[in-house]
Amino acid sequence: MISHADILAAAARIAPYALRTPVKSSAALDALSGVSLFFKCENLQVGGAFKFRGAINAVFALDEDVAARGVITHSSGNHGAALARAAKLRGIAAHVVVPEGAVPSKLEAMRAAGAIVHRCAPTQAAREAMTRDLIAETGATLVHPYEDPQVMAGQGTATLELLAEVPSLEAVIAPIGGGGLIAGTAIALDSADIPLSGVEPEGAADTLASLLAKERITHLVPDTICDGLRAVVGVPNFAIIAEHVLQVLTVSDAQCREAQVLASQHLDMIIEPSSATVLAAVLANPALFTGKRVGLILTGGNI
Repeated sequence: MISHADILAAAARIAPYALRTPVKSSAALDALSGVSLFFKCENLQVGGAFKFRGAINAVFALDEDVAARGVITHSSGNHGAALARAAKLRGIAAHVVVPEGAVPSKLEAMRAAGAIVHRCAPTQAAREAMTRDLIAETGATLVHPYEDPQVMAGQGTATLELLAEVPSLEAVIAPIGGGGLIAGTAIALDSADIPLSGVEPEGAADTLASLLAKERITHLVPDTICDGLRAVVGVPNFAIIAEHVLQVLTVSDAQCREAQVLASQHLDMIIEPSSATVLAAVLANPALFTGKRVGLILTGGNI
């Protein structure tokens, strides 16, 4: 678990490396939704995704002798590339286990960032088994894409910046995949008394199913264009969500595509489907947000 102090420490640690991304708004989108929308543009972060925050925090938090043996993770895209970039800045190796079927452009981004890529079958079990084998072989430190406390703390720094720029928010919305971002977001908001909503694609709504069942549901097979949100929610992440997140909403792939178009038209930005979930959730649930000042975390722009 993480604390607000961990997020403050992460903000100081990543400051020399991560960008302080802008917060954008659109009068046209406000009029369309009936909501005052404030978009935290992590699609403009280093590497085009929020994942760099957690990766750089985790890598630079390691002791020298531990870091020298390198780092390892499993990822279908953004986290793997982010970890490789962070490792390169520290001058250490980064191994990334990548499932077959990963988006080709994201696989190439990982290799271009300097990752040593290892392919595996497209299942969570295969990812974890190969990662364990490589840790035994290399001595590298696991930087889990969402369960690592330093990763969660790093992701929470985006919300610290959002609150500093827009202090009078009445709600915040963040996507849920493995849960690293929303966990960090929840703890960053804990002292601000601002309700947090999570959003999942309908085809990968394991967190909502888990909340309804009051235990983690891990057997659902994801079926969504939101490739960044296909992971099963992590153990510590689910605990934080259950305690701190007001509600979890779901959106369809079609609604995400529509939101992508609106972001292109009115924010002049290309966002990936996982990012589009937050705008899609507002448009699909007007009764929940109408008239409010709402912060939305745009997680990435790597289509």
